[in-house]
Amino acid sequence: MPIAIAHLPLPQRPWRHGTRFPPPGAGLTLLRVNEAAPDDPPEPSDETLMLAYAAGDVAAFEALYGRHRLRLYRYLLRQLRDGALADELFQDIWQKVITARANWTPEAAFATWLYRIAHNRLADHWRARQHRPPAPVDADERTARVPDPDTPERQLSQFEQRRQLQLALDALPPEQREVIVLRLEQELSLEEIGEVTGVGRETVKSRLRYAMDKLRAQLGAGVGA
Repeated sequence: MPIAIAHLPLPQRPWRHGTRFPPPGAGLTLLRVNEAAPDDPPEPSDETLMLAYAAGDVAAFEALYGRHRLRLYRYLLRQLRDGALADELFQDIWQKVITARANWTPEAAFATWLYRIAHNRLADHWRARQHRPPAPVDADERTARVPDPDTPERQLSQFEQRRQLQLALDALPPEQREVIVLRLEQELSLEEIGEVTGVGRETVKSRLRYAMDKLRAQLGAGVGA
């Protein structure tokens, strides 16, 4: 069952779920005081969820979207430095996921496949524009406002420090900036980054090393891969 792409919320407007409580008088099963609580069932993998969605389970898509929406949006915002463009490409990429669901096979990790779609969509955008326009004057502030609790920026709590990190990333060549974002923020392996960007592992490793050296030179030794 397809998802209405226009209804997909963007990361700056988090998807909120209501809380449900049992009605008054509902029977509750309580553990004995010395009885161990049962282990929670393991979370299904991305690939399991995507296969379930391909079979018609819309809730599986919602779970996938919830896992990846924020990191994907930040990846796009890092590259584009324009919130409106990031919104547009974000929707396009999820539309491609929805369209491709029936023929998807777990030949690669779902995240690798998702970021390959994003990489190609960005390449199409820059090819159509022929050049990268200057970032909006408030691009740093826009990027800093997107919450990101799971990257090296969690140690850079002040806005000025985050701004310095963004400026350092902006100074990198595009191919180096992309691998550093995929490695540090998306936590992809070197092999996965190679699949996303279409280059070999050693090329990814070289770009990552040069990028890290430049970031450390500007920000100090606190940044690591």
